[in-house]
Amino acid sequence: MAKPKLGYTDSELQTSPYGSFFNPMMEPVQEQVHEALIIGPQAHELFPTLESAATMTEPGYWPIETGYTNAPDFSMRVFCLTKMPGVKPEMWDWWFGWHGCEALRYKLWHPKAHIEAKWADGRDDEKYIGRTSLITEYLGAQLRKAAINFVPPSELGFDESQLATKGEVVICARVGIPGLPMKGGWLLHQLRPVKGGSEMRSRMWFGGENAALGDQPGAVLKGLMWALRPFSKILLPNPADLLVHNAQEMAHLAGFLPELHTKFSSGTNTENS
Repeated sequence: MAKPKLGYTDSELQTSPYGSFFNPMMEPVQEQVHEALIIGPQAHELFPTLESAATMTEPGYWPIETGYTNAPDFSMRVFCLTKMPGVKPEMWDWWFGWHGCEALRYKLWHPKAHIEAKWADGRDDEKYIGRTSLITEYLGAQLRKAAINFVPPSELGFDESQLATKGEVVICARVGIPGLPMKGGWLLHQLRPVKGGSEMRSRMWFGGENAALGDQPGAVLKGLMWALRPFSKILLPNPADLLVHNAQEMAHLAGFLPELHTKFSSGTNTENS
């Protein structure tokens, strides 16, 4: 079996049903991301913790929507706002189930960094909640592997009936290391409709109090994880690299997601609920 690699081959471009959507040319990051990178890390008090996740359904914005910080507990927090004209939140709900079935789909999302995605359970249906996606990608210049375990929004305190009423979609996942019990942190993407399209508010809480040994660790494992915090920090990605990666992939896919959704969606996303 050929080793997975970046990009599409000439043959894949010609024969894949997704080939016409593969575009290796990516636009510059949006203005708010460019500004955040110039500013650099900011005070951790400006970045709410995981416990505040469910307040994202309230009107308005958090003190910082795009930026990153390193907190005293050896954790990092990376937030990113992405503007998405012409995109509906439900399109992203469909995407998160659809893309994980095949590497060629995953590569559309970030043509300069994504290598492979596959479901840990081996199934090829297009549900994502309650499943784990095994991914291989570059973050900056570093090749990374991760196990993304998607959970219901209610696990982070969201009222799912309220989300449906507002037309919002929230994707939540526990991020781990394939083959190991360590859970590195959490990621969350909120899609909410705005005039002319939608906006994605991404949140990544990694390391420190967000890391754990196992899904439901007892007192002993919690104590061990607390002692390992200073050392586990070296496993975390560079927060600026993570911000750039998130900003690039979300804006890039948003540029053609409506057309992709029209062509490949069956129109029934409710199975992911």
